[in-house]
Amino acid sequence: MTEIDTALVALRAQPDDHKAMSGFYDLFLNTLFFVPTAKELIQIDEAGTEQQTEVPLIIENEGTDYLVFFDQQERMNAWAEQEAPFVKLPGHLLTEMTTTDLHWAMNISTDHFKTFAPDEIKWLKDVVAYCKAEDDKNAAEA
Repeated sequence: MTEIDTALVALRAQPDDHKAMSGFYDLFLNTLFFVPTAKELIQIDEAGTEQQTEVPLIIENEGTDYLVFFDQQERMNAWAEQEAPFVKLPGHLLTEMTTTDLHWAMNISTDHFKTFAPDEIKWLKDVVAYCKAEDDKNAAEA
């Protein structure tokens, strides 16, 4: 069981407990995640020039799009049933980069699977923005 698994178990046991919530979300924002990627052709200019690039894997389930990520490479490869290409991103950067209409699926196919809904992701985005503003303010005052 990983550190984030333990924090998730505590949160699920006491979902209204501020300490459990704070512990899980703080750890989430500071955990380095493995995000599976897929090759995709993207248009890079107005002339229609395309370039192949690696993009985060988005899966669809029952009409909902999910960004999938894992706290361990082994978990990701077990889910993919092969060694999967990936990028490593901290939770706070995942939060900043994600659009608010996307859902998340963390550690899919494990006992410690968690989905995040858009309103939860928006709240995390607000937390990250607040923390960055506070850091900038403190740096300016120093």
